[in-house]
Amino acid sequence: MTISPCISICRTDPVTGYCYGCGRSNEDKFKWKDPNTTDEWKIENIKIIKSRLTGWQLESFNESYEHKIKSGLSLFKKANQK
Repeated sequence: MTISPCISICRTDPVTGYCYGCGRSNEDKFKWKDPNTTDEWKIENIKIIKSRLTGWQLESFNESYEHKIKSGLSLFKKANQK
């Protein structure tokens, strides 16, 4: 099972329509929630959303997503638990 790329920074850029945190469009988010969406699509979508992010935004996403995969929590959620 592929873990959602949401890193709990849910704000949409009004120009691009992509989330500042994970780089997904609203359409991507809806497809992730669809129980019929395959892991293959999700893995490909992660590659696509990473291509939308650059610089510190990509670095922040990668760090937080890796943490979420390992611990179940994004770094943002972890910081807000303290």
